[in-house]
Amino acid sequence: MKAEPSVQHVLCVGNEIGEAPIWVPEEGRLYWVDTEGSRAFSWRPSSCELRSYELKMPATALLRRRGGGWLAVTKKGLAFWDQGSGQFEFIVDPVADNPELCFNDGAIDRRGVLVTGTMNFHEHVRKDGRVYRMGTDLALSEIASGLSVANGIGFSLDGKTLYVSEQFAGRILAWNYDQGSDLLSNMRTFAEVEREKGLPDGIIVDAEGFVWNGRWGGGRIARYAPDGSLDREILLPVEVGTCMAFGGEDLDELYITTAWYGLDTAGREAKPQSGDLFRVRTGIKGLVEPRFAG
Repeated sequence: MKAEPSVQHVLCVGNEIGEAPIWVPEEGRLYWVDTEGSRAFSWRPSSCELRSYELKMPATALLRRRGGGWLAVTKKGLAFWDQGSGQFEFIVDPVADNPELCFNDGAIDRRGVLVTGTMNFHEHVRKDGRVYRMGTDLALSEIASGLSVANGIGFSLDGKTLYVSEQFAGRILAWNYDQGSDLLSNMRTFAEVEREKGLPDGIIVDAEGFVWNGRWGGGRIARYAPDGSLDREILLPVEVGTCMAFGGEDLDELYITTAWYGLDTAGREAKPQSGDLFRVRTGIKGLVEPRFAG
């Protein structure tokens, strides 16, 4: 594995669960959410300006729309979010009749279609997690099921492979992804994660087609080659590195959101930067994340 770059602590925000960072290049801003605090944040590195937004729905991910505005994945279903007014426009919640289930994460494929996953919020190990897709017609369809928390979601550079962290099974799954029909086939284990190195969390894919994976526990994040082999691990000064996003003018700054959820008082005292924002200059470039076409 390659030498480990240094990790920079860039922002003290103390998120209970910081998640789903996304870079908006036309604003020069990084956005992310605190899933337990029902807040969104944005930060402009060039001026160190931090903004905070109170959310009226408990968002777990915010994704850009091609026509402007945001698509929100929330614990209460999918919705559009108007950043200016703070209003949400509800779309759908297929698990509304089951209080144990909720949406967890989401990503936009190379054509502008949403792929999102659910989890059992009360018993994480139960294989209640499902994967859904939603196109421009806003119709939601199930494309996979039986997962112990469908977490981080990403796509290969050609859009033909879907990656999903099955968090409580300790593995990253891969499927062949038919971009014409959105059907999945050939499910396989892309990578197994050793328990002492945490549980697989957020996923992004860089400009070289390598898969980055956040870790719930284990104090690290990891990068995998397209064949599933471990390319590198980057150790963090906190236990939980939830997800990542490439940002900066050249998309070569890797931002990492973190969490303190589940830590007792002694744990938080031992890792006082838990929940803060970090940055690593890896020498690798990322991509501007696709935008929802609806």
